Amino acid sequence: MEVILLQKVANLGNIGDRVKVRSGFGRNFLLPQGKATLATADNVARFEARRAELEKAAREQLKSAEERAAAMKDFKLTITAKAGTEGKLFGSIGTSDIAEACTQAGFKMERSEVRLPNGALRAIGEHMVSLHLHADIDVPVTVSIVAEE
Repeated sequence: MEVILLQKVANLGNIGDRVKVRSGFGRNFLLPQGKATLATADNVARFEARRAELEKAAREQLKSAEERAAAMKDFKLTITAKAGTEGKLFGSIGTSDIAEACTQAGFKMERSEVRLPNGALRAIGEHMVSLHLHADIDVPVTVSIVAEE
């Protein structure tokens, strides 16, 4: 399946690139989320007419992400959770918990922007978490988990 990218997609291409993708990836991810359109003659002409508008929107999203990254430069998040005597949590801290804690701290964060490279956090201590604000911008944040008393 050949598509035209309407947004920058990591490991795939930039705005306006014509790429071949597997049909399931195109049908189930790129097309429904508005990240791409089928590469038909009509859609190519329609894209070229909207190219400047799409590139301007992409620049604005990048600028917004850079501002958010600059604001979160030295941000350290602290989360309290119930834990056992050995330092293991009863349950775990996942992406939604971290996104909710960031939002409460004043940084609007979506669950999909939180990246946990080693899976959910299950122990007390400091953990490094990556916040994926844009296809080009990842912000490392230290999450400190403390036991509830």
